[in-house]
Amino acid sequence: MYLSSQLLGLAALSLCAGAAVAQSTAQPKSTSTPTMTMTNPLLKPFQTLHETAPFPLIRNEHFLPAITEGIAAGRKEVAAIANNKEKPTFANTVVALERGGDQLSRATSVLFNLNAAETNPELQKIVKEVSPMLTEYGNDITLNDKLFARIKAVYEQRASLKLDGESQMLLEKTYKRFARNGANLTDADKTKLRAIDKELSQLSIQFGENVLNETNEYVMNVTDEEELSGLPDFAKEAAKKVAQEKKMTGWAFTLQAPSYGPFMQYADNRGLREKLYRAYNGRGFHGDKNDNQTNITRMVQLRYDRANLLGYKTHADFVLEESMAGSSQKVKSFLDELVQYARPAAERQLNELTTFAKSYGFTADKIEQWDYSYYAEKLKKKQLDLDDETLRPYFKLENVLQGVFTVANKLYGITFKENNTIPVYNPEVKAYEVFDQNGKFLAVFYGDYFPRAGKRSGAWMNDVQGQKIVNGVNLRPHIVNVCNFTRPTDTRPSLLTFYEVTTLFHEFGHALHGMLANGQYESLSGTSVPRDFVELPSQVMENWCYTPEALNLFAKHYKTGEVIPQSLVEKIRASQNFMAGIANLRQLRFGLTDMYFHDRKPTGESITDVENHADSLVNLFPRVKGTSFSTAFSHIFAGGYSAGYYSYKWSEVLDADAFEYFQENGGLGAKEVAQKFRQNVLEKGGSEKPMELYKKFRGREPSPQAMLRRSGLAL
Repeated sequence: MYLSSQLLGLAALSLCAGAAVAQSTAQPKSTSTPTMTMTNPLLKPFQTLHETAPFPLIRNEHFLPAITEGIAAGRKEVAAIANNKEKPTFANTVVALERGGDQLSRATSVLFNLNAAETNPELQKIVKEVSPMLTEYGNDITLNDKLFARIKAVYEQRASLKLDGESQMLLEKTYKRFARNGANLTDADKTKLRAIDKELSQLSIQFGENVLNETNEYVMNVTDEEELSGLPDFAKEAAKKVAQEKKMTGWAFTLQAPSYGPFMQYADNRGLREKLYRAYNGRGFHGDKNDNQTNITRMVQLRYDRANLLGYKTHADFVLEESMAGSSQKVKSFLDELVQYARPAAERQLNELTTFAKSYGFTADKIEQWDYSYYAEKLKKKQLDLDDETLRPYFKLENVLQGVFTVANKLYGITFKENNTIPVYNPEVKAYEVFDQNGKFLAVFYGDYFPRAGKRSGAWMNDVQGQKIVNGVNLRPHIVNVCNFTRPTDTRPSLLTFYEVTTLFHEFGHALHGMLANGQYESLSGTSVPRDFVELPSQVMENWCYTPEALNLFAKHYKTGEVIPQSLVEKIRASQNFMAGIANLRQLRFGLTDMYFHDRKPTGESITDVENHADSLVNLFPRVKGTSFSTAFSHIFAGGYSAGYYSYKWSEVLDADAFEYFQENGGLGAKEVAQKFRQNVLEKGGSEKPMELYKKFRGREPSPQAMLRRSGLAL
């Protein structure tokens, strides 16, 4: 039985495999009736095209009965495996476990996708209700003595089983999942582990809800147009529309990225920039109903306690054991080395920006964080004659989306065909069928690109159905990309900033990892890889946004159809290193803070104290009292990146090295390199060790020099 962490009630992407056991203490009663069973679309295989989820037929009341019955079905499946009188074999134990649980997976994949992208109070209540059930169910899997005894018996025979490489990996990972999640604990410690996991699940969900509430509840209403000096017309038009929707006069600015970002970049009114900055960076830090400080403190302590219970010194040691990095010491050394490269460059860049700001009329002693984007945008305009508003007209969303499809076609031969008959969960979502170069069906792809009240901020990739091969049939994946881009207005289509363009390409790289998956087992398929490897495909895709050959495919003026001028392309390429030192320090700040939370024994320090530790190393801006980025740091407290945020920088080493290989062999024309990347990375998932996969693609281990050169941090 393949279970993602979604089945455990978590918002993370980490894996857990197995099934439930008969002795569980949490036996939910069925809430369905025979009539509901017949009509509940989650209780039977999806019957629409390619068996996609019939979203319009799914109601909130369907989830609890479907999950309850899915758990019951899982218990029967695992009982048959655990109580099998036959000698344990790879097929009757490990594969049988991997193959079960379709009914529950179907319901939970839809539930957790919707809770992230199309939630409502009733759905949030359901998630809170089922999460303890799923956590208990997941623990019943890994803490089942009979089940683990059978798995261990197979594992101890692994040298004589003559399994193929992917099956060997499944056996190894299955054994480790059980061993690393309490299978060897005493009964008393298993009880403690169950309680910890249950509480962590609930805290993670509450953390995410608090951030969503804070984001949705804040509005900055401006009624005097003079206070909007400097804002482009599109930003004012969008703010006017938001005000009308909220029945306000004037203009309304929110904490959603398409509203917040342009205001911080362009608004001349420093006081309003500060106000909006404090609101955005104070989310979860107000000591009110949405406060996340206690949640963080408790989660950090529980993660530490859990790691200790399992025999690890810290949570970071537990997480990193299965990563490419391998240890917290390796990660800290890696981050410290990058700080040594980035900080001197960042200090020079901040001094340069301060001098420029003073020449522009800035009178304060230091650049504050609400000044940075504003003056950086103006300096970029002066130095490179480039700003987002110059580029926006060339980045109509529909054109950029077609562009990323074309890049994928040139590299991998795949094509995308929009299909309006595939059901979607919101009218704004577009659905596509994906085909290989020979016309063979590969995947369903959903694109969801605009912010809504029921949608959390940020950008991500999920799957509604994973890929696997069962009885010789290759069941293809259904992949979702979710973003929060600039909406169209009454007078203009959705025109993206260049950052939004790179975000679209980034998430599409994750989507390719899912859509091109071609493994036997779902728990090893697609993005089921270590955190510090999963960002490689996404970050490789970002690189194409800086190349003339890719930009010329889709960067066309939305009014005239004119292809982006070569002069602008050259400026885009030059801008890749603009303020790169400061940008690197920002990412390192997140990674160091994550490690400081998780690679040591909690001492009761406040959230501010923890952030100050990282800030002393990498933050060049004055600390802003009353703000905290940790209390909205969803990656590590409501996602799967705890003790793993460093992976973005780690993957930069991989992606820069990999992209140089493409460029050295013809860019988009590097068919052999693209084929090697597809066969050894995108199709393989977690079926082999990531370093071995990378070496098969590149012919050697990665070198950090390509990343340092690209960032302008080394020659």
